[in-house]
Amino acid sequence: METRKVQVTGGSTYTVSLPKEWATENDVSSGTNVEFHSEQDLLLLTPQTEEEHTRGTLDVTDLTDENELTRAVMTMYVSGFDVISLETDQMTAGQRRTIRDATQGLVGLEVIEEMPDKMVLQDLLDSSELSIENAVTRMRLVSLTMLEDAVEALITDDDQLAQDVMERDDDVDRLWYMVSRVFRTVLRNPTAANEIGFTRETCFDYQSSARQLERIADHATKIAELALELGEIPDSAVEPLRKLHEEAATVPDTAMDALLAEDSEEAVELASEARQHIEIVDEMVRNVDEEIHEYDPQVAQILGLVIDSLSRTADYGTNIAESALQKSAPRP
Repeated sequence: METRKVQVTGGSTYTVSLPKEWATENDVSSGTNVEFHSEQDLLLLTPQTEEEHTRGTLDVTDLTDENELTRAVMTMYVSGFDVISLETDQMTAGQRRTIRDATQGLVGLEVIEEMPDKMVLQDLLDSSELSIENAVTRMRLVSLTMLEDAVEALITDDDQLAQDVMERDDDVDRLWYMVSRVFRTVLRNPTAANEIGFTRETCFDYQSSARQLERIADHATKIAELALELGEIPDSAVEPLRKLHEEAATVPDTAMDALLAEDSEEAVELASEARQHIEIVDEMVRNVDEEIHEYDPQVAQILGLVIDSLSRTADYGTNIAESALQKSAPRP
């Protein structure tokens, strides 16, 4: 860390010198325009650039595996590149198909150019058009509805509903990648934070909570898959599972109310309520787990996995509650 003493010039202008090493690394010299971004008690300085889009290039020659190539596209997107150039000596038909499929699963990303040796993708959404709060709110609705429908599909042996739950997981993943992209962009670019309208700390709290919601959706998908595998369940298991789901889902639902609350006192009260409710869930998990041991071993094993997913859902809710408490805490 370096320190500089603030000086007054002209009787009213405050000035401070820039560290030479930082200036050299960032091509800042006499006459260079810089930008100042205020964030409560912080003042961030960045060199002013004329480039509107952040560009990134990736050699995909060795990425012939579909999963690896898909992951590479998603990584470039989440990293915050506005224009992504995927290059190779000769783009195969399989690579093009994989890139198009990956693009369709990411909010705002479109193929804008195709050539024999490359494909160029661009994020067509402006940062100011993206609402990280709306995205997290939507993730809450979809993931908790998925969980409710997954349990209902299990209880009623509804294969179509189970399939529908599994398909909705893509919607949650799409929103999760968008939230992660916005968060990383805000970390790298102070201008983006001003456009989005939230501090970097708030964006971190939203991103952390979005991760928990994405995990809840994954467990809803897992329960739906188990519903397809199991078929009908014993009648005596229906009501305990319904009640366990209701109590488990209450934790993340209440925690999200806390996260989105504008009043800090209300946020603390709701977050504390969510954390305390986990004791009720843990007690129910133990009771239901004891009951299923009387069933056929294969049925008991599958229902045990369902109970574990519901228990984890409540745990993820307590993580959201922690983020809500951090968001509402006063700044030091």
